[in-house]
Amino acid sequence: MTNNNKPSLLKNTLNKLRKTSLPLAQNASLAVAVGTITGNSVLFSLPLWAMGAVKTLTGHPLADKSVLKIANHWINTNNRLIENILPDIDFRINLPDDLSVDGKYILLSNHQSWVDTTVIQYISENRLPLTRFFAKYELLYIPIVGQAFYFLDFPMMKRYSKTAIAKNPALEDRDIIEAKRACQNLLDKPFTLLNFIEGTRFTQKKRDLQQSPYQYLLKPKAGGIALALGALGDNLDAVLDMTIVYPDGIPTYQDLWQGNIKRIGVDIQKIALPDDLLQRLMDGKYQQDEQTKKDMYRWLDGLWQQKDQRIQAMLDDFTRHP
Repeated sequence: MTNNNKPSLLKNTLNKLRKTSLPLAQNASLAVAVGTITGNSVLFSLPLWAMGAVKTLTGHPLADKSVLKIANHWINTNNRLIENILPDIDFRINLPDDLSVDGKYILLSNHQSWVDTTVIQYISENRLPLTRFFAKYELLYIPIVGQAFYFLDFPMMKRYSKTAIAKNPALEDRDIIEAKRACQNLLDKPFTLLNFIEGTRFTQKKRDLQQSPYQYLLKPKAGGIALALGALGDNLDAVLDMTIVYPDGIPTYQDLWQGNIKRIGVDIQKIALPDDLLQRLMDGKYQQDEQTKKDMYRWLDGLWQQKDQRIQAMLDDFTRHP
């Protein structure tokens, strides 16, 4: 993906500075990014809170649409930083032609770095609806971010300890019921529900400890995606599988805003779940039926084997065409 716009004055200045004093340019780029993202967060949070309060008190659909518009402007403004302060990144993107900002999607992805979320937001602009994900209930108490999650209908999860569940077994079912309800709250609007089904960021050490059968991936976890598919089921336009690669090594978030990332590969595929398995998930059988669990893991294993091969092919492409 090439940015055809004329480079901004700031970008030209930073590019010139990189040629004479790379550390100074990196620190300047990082400072601009952090300052702008922080400023945007404060600027956009105020109208988002205002419209979010109206939405909560009245339930009016116009308030809901206004909240979404504000959030999209917030994200898109941050996306402009990638184009206006960073050196040009070699984005190699493959995705379906018929994605829509008005669609309803579940998006699965591998997970290597906090940079992944920024890449997903950047790639999704004008292609996919606002990305949401399962968030811990405790995040509601974080200023700005927590309230944004609430007003934007992020599915919030309460995690109960094994000790608490042992004292009150009903808590185990309550978490599942609340998560399903939160998913179903999305059905009256476009959405992309993101799930990093490895459950954590990939590292070679984690892979070795897991004895993962995949070269570039950790073992997938089925519970969260089974719950989402069961709650949203045949209301979805598609289930999408996103693969992200960093051919020059897994970056940190600081690497991104210092301009150290030169190449990124992104592939999105539509994937199909067997009709019988989807129906069983919608019937709530994942929690009770061992065969349904086995079939879900078998489906994910096949998907992950293909993804592992796709990662290798994407890396090979960067090697052949640096």
